[in-house]
Amino acid sequence: MSNAVAGSRFGSFVIVLATVALAALAMAAPLPDPVPRSWEFRFEPGDLRTALVDVPGEGPQPFYYMTYYVENNSGADRYFAPRFELVTDTGEMLRSGRDVPREAVDEVMAIIDDELLLDEIRIQGPLLQGEQNAREGLVVWPVTDTDVDDVTVYAAGFSGENAIVQRPDTGETIVLRKSKMLRHVVPGTLTPREERPLERSIERWIMR
Repeated sequence: MSNAVAGSRFGSFVIVLATVALAALAMAAPLPDPVPRSWEFRFEPGDLRTALVDVPGEGPQPFYYMTYYVENNSGADRYFAPRFELVTDTGEMLRSGRDVPREAVDEVMAIIDDELLLDEIRIQGPLLQGEQNAREGLVVWPVTDTDVDDVTVYAAGFSGENAIVQRPDTGETIVLRKSKMLRHVVPGTLTPREERPLERSIERWIMR
């Protein structure tokens, strides 16, 4: 077995172990309070879609993307710095914006064609109260595996609620934050050329 193949298999094994550990932590995590006990923004996620983008020097590359609306009606001006992660049933964990060329973001924004839309960098900063100060954002991830059945997006930074728990696998004390979980079903092989959105099967708040 070549070193490259062995390294690839070891990397996949580590990802699977990390996914299992996160699943165990999720099972032990508390649920958010039914009535918010901390500040919370109004958060309206758009559809999760895919696009095939021509990246200079690399050719056509597939990407996931999602738009969202955020409004501060929390009772005070607050700094807004959201965090989006995409997890697949094959063990991938992708941070939005990471390994996404600027050209890909620009082309997706051109596809959407909304002059009010802000990318991940420009949307960060003080978010003033009121509907007149609401923002629309875009998040993008690379598609590294099209053979997936389940794609879940976790969105954090929209609530001040948190909980301190111990990891069941290591005993380490960690802080969980209220996050929105958006789970999607992929019927068959993911086809980035298709324009229809992925079907959203679950949308709920969790502690993560």
